[in-house]
Amino acid sequence: MDIKSAITMAVMLTLLATCQAQNTYIPYELGGDNYYTMYGSPDLRASISGTDEFERGDTVTLYLDLTNYGRIIGFKEDQTPQNPKEFALAAAELQEEYKKPTALGITASLNSKSREIDVKSGDQVVASLKSGDKTSSPLKFTLKIGEHAPAGKYPLNLNISYDYQDNVRVYASQLVTSGSTPTLANFRESYIYQKANQTLPIMVIVKRQADFEILNSSGVLSAGSKKAPISATYKNIGEDPIKDAVARLSIFKPFSSTDDQAFIGTLQPGEEKTVVFRLDVDSDATPKEYGINSEIKYTDLNGDSVISESMKIPVVVKAASSSLLLPVGIVLIVIVVAGGYLYRKKQKKAR
Repeated sequence: MDIKSAITMAVMLTLLATCQAQNTYIPYELGGDNYYTMYGSPDLRASISGTDEFERGDTVTLYLDLTNYGRIIGFKEDQTPQNPKEFALAAAELQEEYKKPTALGITASLNSKSREIDVKSGDQVVASLKSGDKTSSPLKFTLKIGEHAPAGKYPLNLNISYDYQDNVRVYASQLVTSGSTPTLANFRESYIYQKANQTLPIMVIVKRQADFEILNSSGVLSAGSKKAPISATYKNIGEDPIKDAVARLSIFKPFSSTDDQAFIGTLQPGEEKTVVFRLDVDSDATPKEYGINSEIKYTDLNGDSVISESMKIPVVVKAASSSLLLPVGIVLIVIVVAGGYLYRKKQKKAR
């Protein structure tokens, strides 16, 4: 190897080590020479970390990993170096050009394509992702699954945007070879960046299970009523059958009951059953419409005991009827008259 080649090799190795430390993302352009054009770009893919199956009615966290599969697929030489300084500059540029597949300033947003899935969280940000790397921790998105979302697959879109380095130019005023380590005087790098967008498909699953709704109900009670009936018709609108089902009420004042549960038994998908509860109403209950919560406790296909989401039964309370007030009024009159008679009788004896 001649002296010229040896010097050139030493300069290239030294500058490669120097340039490896220059990783600052600064989107500006200073001019300079361009020795290479690289072909390639970032290529981000998304995958679900953890479960992709959720139950209807739940608010859940979806964890997503991003992986960068981008790579350099080719290059061309735009300018051939002619002297040790240009060889050193070309080596420095080449080192930086290989960073082209790195995605910078990644912003990710998740959008639902169905009204049954509501994305509650905003954008997620990742500083950078090199070729072959995966995010160190998953992106987190909060989802609200519809109360009666049918079982099945639901598509989501992960929209991501980022910058990437498109080209590098290099400049130096001269190559200083004095001493043991050659250096490029006034060395500068100029970066040209491009913006990119990708839409990545995500699929989540709503599990099969039983689900219920109240088709109709009736409950018009009077203040002071005892064991007054209210009825409700429950329908299984889910995908799985249930057994050993019991409907039960959550009682609160002005109501009370010793008959606040009703046996349903087996209920197939699409099947409905009407049950009757009996309530007592306080005599001083405020006349208005109330909503009494009800739920169904049942055994699912796996043999597990499950309690359904709460369902409201509207109950109207009316003022006590006059038929009740009349006897009470008569009794009061009789008591007053009798009291007056006894009082007068005692007054006569006292004379």
